[in-house]
Amino acid sequence: MTEEVNFHLDIAKEAMQEAISHLENVLAKIRAGKANPQMLRTVKVDYYGVKTPLAQTANVSTPDAQTIAIQPFDKSLIPEIELAIIDSNLGFQPSNNGEKVIINVPPLTEERRKDLVKQAKIEIENAKVSVRNIRQKANDEMKKLGKEGLSEDAERDAEQSVQDLTNIHSKQIDQIYLQKEEEIMTV
Repeated sequence: MTEEVNFHLDIAKEAMQEAISHLENVLAKIRAGKANPQMLRTVKVDYYGVKTPLAQTANVSTPDAQTIAIQPFDKSLIPEIELAIIDSNLGFQPSNNGEKVIINVPPLTEERRKDLVKQAKIEIENAKVSVRNIRQKANDEMKKLGKEGLSEDAERDAEQSVQDLTNIHSKQIDQIYLQKEEEIMTV
């Protein structure tokens, strides 16, 4: 019976880690006013008829805090890269010098920074709700096992293990929020 408990605990832990990974991906899209190659992670370039991630068609770097430089492996891709960036609705206006595509990332206003913090808070809360839902589902599984013959003590221990997992992942989410808030509010 403890194999089943461990199995459900592993599933819960994996699902909670998945929720945190999703949160990190979503927060990476919230730009903090500093140039970061991750801002372009979702951009797909039409590479000879195939939608290809930008990182597979060019080197993306940040020569300074306000600039993203995109050096395509094939210079004939410059117009496609510019079009893909514009079509991605990230709010960037790319330019090129014949060699590479350059994006100037404008600094954020104080009001915009506060809006981004609110947006991050919403995503943080969504992640916490996901973790709590996973906890509820795992506890329901433990109760089912209790009805199938798992001792009350083992069921209580399993539920405590689920709660411990929830606490660990909730603290991790809080830490991610504090880092993102600091990143956004730092001028």
